[in-house]
Amino acid sequence: MTRFRLGTNLIFAGNRFVEPEEWSRITREELDLDYVQFSTDVLDPTWPKRYVDEYIERTQRCLQKYHLQVDSMFTGNFSRRHLLLHPDAGGRRMWFDWYKALIDIGTKIGAFSAGSHFGTMSVRDISDPVRYDRRLAEGIHLWQELSAYAREAGFRHLFFETMSVPRELAHTVEEAKDLYARLNAKSALPILLCLDVGHAPHPSQRDATLWLRQLGSLACIVHLQQSDANNSRHWPFTHEYNRLGVVDPASTLEAIQASGVDEIYLHFEITHRESYEQESRVLRDLKDSVAYWRGFLKAHDEARLDEANRPKVGTSPEVVS
Repeated sequence: MTRFRLGTNLIFAGNRFVEPEEWSRITREELDLDYVQFSTDVLDPTWPKRYVDEYIERTQRCLQKYHLQVDSMFTGNFSRRHLLLHPDAGGRRMWFDWYKALIDIGTKIGAFSAGSHFGTMSVRDISDPVRYDRRLAEGIHLWQELSAYAREAGFRHLFFETMSVPRELAHTVEEAKDLYARLNAKSALPILLCLDVGHAPHPSQRDATLWLRQLGSLACIVHLQQSDANNSRHWPFTHEYNRLGVVDPASTLEAIQASGVDEIYLHFEITHRESYEQESRVLRDLKDSVAYWRGFLKAHDEARLDEANRPKVGTSPEVVS
């Protein structure tokens, strides 16, 4: 059975809990989680070196204090840009260097993977078949080149997230499989998928469990959010939003299990708008979301234990005298 590791992306910290002392304390003392997906919303690798180094040192101390593991590095709201599909060669090289700096930060805080969405094409590039093919081939090559840098840094793998519109790529199950195959044909280490239960955008593939069943074995991370069937809402898993949303933990875990993946990280990716009504409920919503999922994960773990202890076919239960 699949081993699930529950954690959180630091998107919740954003402009509220950006200090390492705060987001680490909240992750451990308020949410009681072990794993963190580090977000560039709290530290961008291109910020001045002196500040980046200082932030890394503070983060190292906090991770040690609260016994937290940063498993992965991920882009944030401010870095949801063209990335390695930038229409200009200089832009692509700039983002390649940005990724290298992100990996460098990751090695200093214990991460063993990094990722983002694959990239975003300009309207001009996606509208021209020749330009589209050229840009995609260049993007694949740059990801493969980046994988060599990540391997030298000691990373286990890279990953890209399935997204919502054609310009961001991997917006259908078939396209995600094809991109995965092309990337890994010449990569220096595995380039896996990051799935999101709120990213089932294609009109014929709106069921998130379809994506999990068919792509889960190629993934290392699943982002958790409550959402409706038409948009990626990033709602918390509270009574209010669970009535509105379509994401069901039981069917989500079942679909991931059915994919055959051995281990996967489940990271909450929950956001709140800046409003009077939401400011005071951020931490409460996060805690409620963790508690909600823990109930389903407990049932899964109990089933996992039962299966491990069940006598195999053709054998007799051990008799202890």
